Amino acid sequence: MRDFRQSGHPGGTMRILIVEGEPELGGLWARHLQRQGGQVSLASTQEAAILELQSRPFDIIVLDLVLEGGSALAVADFASFRCPETRVIFVTDTTFFSDGSIFAHSANACAYVQSHTTPEDLAAIVEHYGSVR
Repeated sequence: MRDFRQSGHPGGTMRILIVEGEPELGGLWARHLQRQGGQVSLASTQEAAILELQSRPFDIIVLDLVLEGGSALAVADFASFRCPETRVIFVTDTTFFSDGSIFAHSANACAYVQSHTTPEDLAAIVEHYGSVR
């Protein structure tokens, strides 16, 4: 089991923002990352994500690419402006950007994974990209 508090993360606990419109999935990821020591905030819309980003910095964002309540790219762009070091892991259950072009559209994109990625695998990806700053 990973422990973000012990992962050598600069400043201690990793700060993670999950932006997922499906409450069950976002909650599953949040609980898993919290158990591993992450400080997790959960937002379900673009507006809620922007409010979170205005309130505090995050090390990494797990962002649903097809966000029902707004635009995922707007959230990523705002994060890039507000805190350029914040990395974004895009998740999706569609084939949009499956050619890798998401990396051309979002300067802070670091990974692109499927929504059905296991919480354990997602935690490993979060740890890897959230620790590299």
